[in-house]
Amino acid sequence: MIDNLYRWYPVYTNSRAEKKAYQELQRKGIEAYLPLKKEWRQWSDRKKLVEEPLFKSYVFVRISNKEHAEVLMTQGISRFLYFSNKIAVMPDKQMEDLKLLLTSGEDLQLIEHEVMPGERVLVNAGPFKGMIAELVAIENKKSLVLKLENLGYALEVKTSMAYIEPLK
Repeated sequence: MIDNLYRWYPVYTNSRAEKKAYQELQRKGIEAYLPLKKEWRQWSDRKKLVEEPLFKSYVFVRISNKEHAEVLMTQGISRFLYFSNKIAVMPDKQMEDLKLLLTSGEDLQLIEHEVMPGERVLVNAGPFKGMIAELVAIENKKSLVLKLENLGYALEVKTSMAYIEPLK
């Protein structure tokens, strides 16, 4: 069934083609949104503030059902995202909240794994890199408490969620 209701859809892009796909969608007159975050990049001769996609390989489009084919025929677009065998739809409120978060100027960190208190984790960055610990508590999205096993006794350390990953 084809309707004229406009909704937000996440679309998967080719690898590292988010900005080009976004520009191509705009050129076609399709409403698109590419959430970007600013981060410092280090090269051998300089350090530079660059804008990188918040979600790698994703762009959001606001279209009706009749425009799905046009989106798929856009250079850099790979496919729509599916959830329970249906094309995934993003609620308008969620998209508004995402835009608001990005304009707030807060330093956002995307955490791609879910870790719960009591789980064993590997610290993959920062001063405790390589240590295995137990997640004791999550105080806020940027700060958590770890119990380090390697030292032979409990020591609570505050570090960022971005610095840990669950042990398999």
